[in-house]
Amino acid sequence: MEQQGIRKTYQYKLKPTPEQAHMLERTLMLCRHVYNAAIGERREAWQKCGVSVSYYQQKAELPSIKEAMPEYSEVNSQVLQDVVLRVERAFQAFLRRVKADERPSYPRFHGRNRYASFTYPQVGEHGGARLDNGFLVLSKIGRIAVRWSRPLEGTPKTVTIRREADGWYMSISCADAPIHPLPSTGQETGIDLGLEAFATLSNGTRIFHPGWYRKAEHVLKTAQRRVSRRKQGSNRRGKAVKLLAKAHQKVRRQRLDFHHKTALRLVRESDTIYHEELQTSNMVRNHHLAKSISDAGWAAFLTILSFKAVWAGRRVMAVNPAYTSQTCSGCGVMVHKGLSVRWHSCTECGTSLHRDHNAAKNIERAGQARRGGVA
Repeated sequence: MEQQGIRKTYQYKLKPTPEQAHMLERTLMLCRHVYNAAIGERREAWQKCGVSVSYYQQKAELPSIKEAMPEYSEVNSQVLQDVVLRVERAFQAFLRRVKADERPSYPRFHGRNRYASFTYPQVGEHGGARLDNGFLVLSKIGRIAVRWSRPLEGTPKTVTIRREADGWYMSISCADAPIHPLPSTGQETGIDLGLEAFATLSNGTRIFHPGWYRKAEHVLKTAQRRVSRRKQGSNRRGKAVKLLAKAHQKVRRQRLDFHHKTALRLVRESDTIYHEELQTSNMVRNHHLAKSISDAGWAAFLTILSFKAVWAGRRVMAVNPAYTSQTCSGCGVMVHKGLSVRWHSCTECGTSLHRDHNAAKNIERAGQARRGGVA
């Protein structure tokens, strides 16, 4: 039976010429101006007239903007439409948070350092971007060399160009990318995510992470101090800002590399993986643990784990984390203990093991119960 494909995004580094790099920067600047203008129009219309401006109204204004300001003709029309769509999505997310009584954050204007990408929503002969003999051809910009680090699978649908600390990258979203099912192992596992150990498995295995941000704090502090001492607008400050951005980028990539390798290890070893349904946005409000929780990157890891499971034909399931640390995995009684107590000891059945190991076993059992005991 033919396996159904999945949606997958591939990222590659671009090798633009100096002229092309300048054009990419200019395109990014013009897109940012449209984004800020669209937010400003919506805010002013609501404050002065009490009316909402829709995505289709702002999209219909783009041709007249090009007539009044010819410089915006330098940007592909579909790219500008996608910018307006980003504004629409930002307001939709804002309204959703308001209705859910969450802490809403009104869509904000973006400075040049807070707007770093633009998207071609169609790829192919009739779109603004296409692939041609190993090159990326972008409308209004030209033919850009690409560093192909791995094969591209599936049908390209969208291309996003992003500026990062060490250059320009493209992300190609492909439909119908093939999956690669791994042979069955007959194993299931529960994982408890934590700070003492990044993950503890139900078989007692503990996976530690090196604490990338903590180790890099001295380097980051030095780089930040260098930026603060430079004069605003000077070339030396610009160079210092780039060095600081590269230092943060290195930490982020170290964390991402660890997440990918750990997730791949888990899907290779187990057919089904159970994990806690964490609310990290609430957990980081604890100022004593916020830095360590952010450094661990649990939410990003679970997203990667879920995708790799689909790619490998595995199953990942989230379970309610309530009382998984307090309940004894041996007999099921409640053994109350504070966060500082790292060892679980049950006076009823004599079970004695690390509290994270105990939680992982409870998570696995809860996941199996939720599936009705089906392996």
